[in-house]
Amino acid sequence: MALDFTQVDTLGKAVSLAEFRGKYVLVDFWASWCGPCRRENHNLVKTFDRFKNKNFTVFGVSLDEDKDKWLAAIKKDELKWTQVSDLKGWENEVAMKYRITAIPRNLLIGPDGKIIAKDLRGEDLEAKLEEILGN
Repeated sequence: MALDFTQVDTLGKAVSLAEFRGKYVLVDFWASWCGPCRRENHNLVKTFDRFKNKNFTVFGVSLDEDKDKWLAAIKKDELKWTQVSDLKGWENEVAMKYRITAIPRNLLIGPDGKIIAKDLRGEDLEAKLEEILGN
């Protein structure tokens, strides 16, 4: 089972993983300063746009420390899903809870709250979502 957590979004509002119960949610650990994360964001936007109306969403958890750089990356990469961070970098409480030691990392969580896959990117993520949600 995925461990519940709550962090604040870009507007300072507390958002918890539990709010996404009933949906397939990709918890995406990333940061504005992470080159591979930023490159993967392009694929993630495409996948999100394709599946967002099929009970799927993304929940971004940033390991940033600088709020301005975090917000600028969200805008530049056109990330349209909920983003949270405690702005503690590698000391991010969610990342520590999930033992995240490298990024990009992600967890695909089912509607029941169970982790069903890890570290799916690009075509692998699309293939898994097609398998679960259909074309």
